[in-house]
Amino acid sequence: MERREFLKATAAGLAGTMASGPLKAEEKKGIPRRDLGRTGEKLSIVGLGGMLVVGMTQEAATKTVRKAIERGVNYFDVAPTYGNGEAEERLGPALEGHRDKIFLACKTTEREKAGAEKELKRSLQRLRTDKLDLYQLHALTKKEEVEKALGPGGALEAFVDAKKKGIVRFIGFSAHSVEAALLAMDRFDFDTILFPINWVCWSQGDFGPQVLEAARKKGMGCLALKAMARTPWPEGAKRDHPKCWYQPAGDPEEARLALRFTLSEPITAAVPPGDERLFELALSVAEEFKPLSEEERKALLARAAGLQPIFRHEA
Repeated sequence: MERREFLKATAAGLAGTMASGPLKAEEKKGIPRRDLGRTGEKLSIVGLGGMLVVGMTQEAATKTVRKAIERGVNYFDVAPTYGNGEAEERLGPALEGHRDKIFLACKTTEREKAGAEKELKRSLQRLRTDKLDLYQLHALTKKEEVEKALGPGGALEAFVDAKKKGIVRFIGFSAHSVEAALLAMDRFDFDTILFPINWVCWSQGDFGPQVLEAARKKGMGCLALKAMARTPWPEGAKRDHPKCWYQPAGDPEEARLALRFTLSEPITAAVPPGDERLFELALSVAEEFKPLSEEERKALLARAAGLQPIFRHEA
């Protein structure tokens, strides 16, 4: 597709999105909330990812979490791989007394039933809760992983059992490839998907539009990762955001536009990087959120020209 045609198409897509219902946020002070697919839940349009509290003292982590809740964040996402369990260990105490006010999502990279059951039990213990609002297959990338996790004796069987027991309310997955995401959606009726929706990947890697469209057709809740990412770290570059394995958007203005790009798509919420400065910036964007205008969108996508995306769809 020619660049001019692409920009026209994405602008038209934005206009259609703006006219549709799912993008509308709940009218309230603070951070807006949006419907999470067909679940009946409403989540803050920016969530708190567990990597944020990795490296913090418990006191600092608790303070960070409580402030986020006060500002309207009710969506928390964590995984046992974040800081080798440290994220869960910090979030557990920090959320005590507030568990009924928030939507807690966790994940597992286990692909077999026994491993998933074991990891779910450990996550519940660390998070000091008896149930999760959302449990997700974490980082599906290859079709073989999907086949294994969703096949006989796979991790999904543990998820379904946990839901029957009331330990898990909703079942979802995160993915790092278009192929894995589309296959997973085709094989099981998941409640949610957590996927990179990013300005550079979208425009330079054809990565995201097809997944978002497929998920919306199924009525799934769409959650976004990597909104504020820019490109892989250049060789020898000073990594001034050590919790980011990619180079984030280059300046505050670009970072704001990048997050607004993602939030202007028909998603429920975005999880910012685990960097305190970027999280604070994301909260300020959420509190005063306005969808990108057509001119802002064109200008942002023009910035992406020539950048290497962190994910690409290899058709």
